[in-house]
Amino acid sequence: MQSDQQHQGNTLNPRSSFLLVYSARALRGFGDGFATIVLPVYLAKIGFDPAQIGLVAAAALFGTAVLTLAIGFVAPRHDLRRLLIAGAVLMVATGVAFPAFEEIGLLIAVAFFGTVNPSTGDIGVLIPIEHAALAQGTADHDRTRVFARYSLIGALSMAAGALAAAAPQLLTRIGVSELSALRTMFYAYAVLGVVSAAIYYCLPRRNVEHRSAAVPLNVSRGVVYRLAALFSVDAFAGGFVVQSLLAVWLFKRFDMSLAAASLFFFWSGVLSAFSYPLAAMIARRIGLVNTMVFTHVPSSIFLIVAALSPNLTAALAFLLLRSALSQMDVPTRSSYVMAVVTPPERPAAASVTAVPRSLASSLSPALAGVLLGGPFLGAPLVICGALKILYDAALLFSFRHIKPPEEIPA
Repeated sequence: MQSDQQHQGNTLNPRSSFLLVYSARALRGFGDGFATIVLPVYLAKIGFDPAQIGLVAAAALFGTAVLTLAIGFVAPRHDLRRLLIAGAVLMVATGVAFPAFEEIGLLIAVAFFGTVNPSTGDIGVLIPIEHAALAQGTADHDRTRVFARYSLIGALSMAAGALAAAAPQLLTRIGVSELSALRTMFYAYAVLGVVSAAIYYCLPRRNVEHRSAAVPLNVSRGVVYRLAALFSVDAFAGGFVVQSLLAVWLFKRFDMSLAAASLFFFWSGVLSAFSYPLAAMIARRIGLVNTMVFTHVPSSIFLIVAALSPNLTAALAFLLLRSALSQMDVPTRSSYVMAVVTPPERPAAASVTAVPRSLASSLSPALAGVLLGGPFLGAPLVICGALKILYDAALLFSFRHIKPPEEIPA
């Protein structure tokens, strides 16, 4: 009787669980928002060149992939809340460790085992579990809207975090050294991890699927593997312009200041954020796959044009246009994956489709770092745009006939 009461006391309705997940996503997004901009500035300040910065970004993405794969397959047999708390503790350790070292090998190790996400969007150790948690108990017709809200919160918080990246310049005005100000931002990142852990502690112990029912991939294996392969192409392309390296490009190409860059990434994040609910509305009319493709292609064209722009104003204009469209595939992609697999397969499906994205995106930042030291600084942007257009064509050809339940006529 006592154990039943304890179990009931630790049970929340889906709405309350969603609010907790949304809150944690907002905190983590805010931290990633300033960390992705501060990280390359900090690394450059302690003497790293663009190629070395690219290696650190690559290590972060590769480590994310390894941990995501492990979590995706152990989640069905373990307590969700404990996994999320463990991830938050890792976030705390990352914030404390980054300012503690200046050796390239140690910083690569911190990036690999840590949680700093040098990219934007839905790459992260905890995101697959959160995706499965949101899909649980959500009706098919509401699923894309739930994921759009999740992505909206994440993007707005990252935009606010990008704006906060200007804080080191404010600290230097009151006498704090630039290096100490940058290190303070990492300590703030650790504090956000502490608060995230407290939020995760309030979640029910079995929030994704009952452990007895959750299984690795079975009947949906073929579809998931095909999606994972295509998503890896998209992620490999995106790795050429992860936010940290895009900041490096703006610094080198146009001598942009940290404060100006933080303002740009703020508005870029805001545009991306408000594209998410719009993506959900468009998906209701033309379908999830069509929404992914028909918004992605123009954004890739804008990225290529930005790389060829002769001045900062034109480049920023095209990059902002790209931001308004490039992330519309985030909630639709997440919703589509959850829709085309059985409910017990959702944790593994979220992991398997996320891992190749992290692995593939971990390869290209190092290449981009080398290219940023070459004669044509815009090469990473052009390569990214071209590869993404090829990905969109392949996705439309391969999956246009595989419909989620809400798109199948009754």
